[in-house]
Amino acid sequence: MVVVDRHSIIKARKPGVLAAFPYDRMTVERFREAFPRARWNDQKRAWFVPGKTAALRLDRWLARETNQALPHADAKGRDAYEFEPIASSYLEVADDLRIRTPYSKTVIDTVRTIPWAHWDEELRAWRVPFRSYEELLRQWKSIEAAARRNEPEERKRRLEEQKNSAAYRAARLRYAERRRRRYPLPSQDMPPLRCPLMTEQYGVVDFTDLSGEIVDPDILGKFYPHATPDQFTYIWGTWRTPTLQELVATWPARHEPNAMERSRGWWQPTLTELRIARRRARSMERRGRRPSSFTTA
Repeated sequence: MVVVDRHSIIKARKPGVLAAFPYDRMTVERFREAFPRARWNDQKRAWFVPGKTAALRLDRWLARETNQALPHADAKGRDAYEFEPIASSYLEVADDLRIRTPYSKTVIDTVRTIPWAHWDEELRAWRVPFRSYEELLRQWKSIEAAARRNEPEERKRRLEEQKNSAAYRAARLRYAERRRRRYPLPSQDMPPLRCPLMTEQYGVVDFTDLSGEIVDPDILGKFYPHATPDQFTYIWGTWRTPTLQELVATWPARHEPNAMERSRGWWQPTLTELRIARRRARSMERRGRRPSSFTTA
């Protein structure tokens, strides 16, 4: 593949472009025949093609090279497949190679690194041309392992194992606590209501009401480790997720939260924290629904 750098070369004070491609003797010979005035630039590790029309001429040459090289690369990939085939229920061989697996983020991220691979919505499969077979073969073990991990039966088995673990039970308790949409607030330093604020546990929220009910210290220790009952008396406040418009209208803090602000559990959000909350709120709006109370900001 030829990479064209359209910046003009300052050293020679002449217009031109740079062409860089992996070394191949035949490709270099064809390149030199097409561009006899081209010169190798040791510093740039690329060929300098002079001329005001160099970019156009190089684009045309690249198109011809691509048309000639791709069929040859596909034939070479077919030979590689015949010599060392991949035998897997996740791979189908047709005019190209087609990958069908259960949904897996690992599979998606891995296949995207393979040159020329693309998702076919109609076939509901990843399509990989034979020219990329060597890279697919190199990545196949991780693709197949991730696919097997995400088979329905395997996921069900792992879920059953997790249900018997202490970590799973603790996560369920934290989830149940979050569904209550309550948050411990120090009675000596209450936050303003109806104003997006950053919290230690739930990201950016909007406090809507104060119950006046004192928080049990056992609950603080179990779900809110930031709280310091020896310094503050905490009461429950209720919260909701702010809208995108409210987040956009919120001014960021000029400084990072200090130790006191973190110990009380709320502070004015920084610009970075607001950007994260706005991005998530915008994503939720695009999906046509309001942010849920379980979405971290």
